[in-house]
Amino acid sequence: QVQLVESGGGLVEAGGPLRLSCAASGRTFSTYAMGWFRQAPGKEREFVAAITWSRGVTVYADCVKGRFTVSRDNAKNTVYLQMNSPKPEDTAAYYCAAARAPGVVSNQNTYVYWGQGTQVTVSS
Repeated sequence: QVQLVESGGGLVEAGGPLRLSCAASGRTFSTYAMGWFRQAPGKEREFVAAITWSRGVTVYADCVKGRFTVSRDNAKNTVYLQMNSPKPEDTAAYYCAAARAPGVVSNQNTYVYWGQGTQVTVSS
């Protein structure tokens, strides 16, 4: 089992930076990749970014590429999502997830464990 706890969400003005954190505990050594997804009201959950745990390979959704950065601190078992230049359309609940086995990291079905989410609201 892997437990995930997100933090760092809140209200931010458009253009202002915000950093989300996802702390993992439990059997983290079995983690292949960590992903960030988001879900806005009335919309389906969508992929944001992912990073492989051992090699640090990153993948981004086109809508956040160049603005968001995903990183990890293996010693702290923590993954981060640095949100630079956020836009009002980035407003959503953000979830981190952990995948145990290789797969398409942009596909939420690859992930087994999910956090409870943290709300991000970007004001214009």
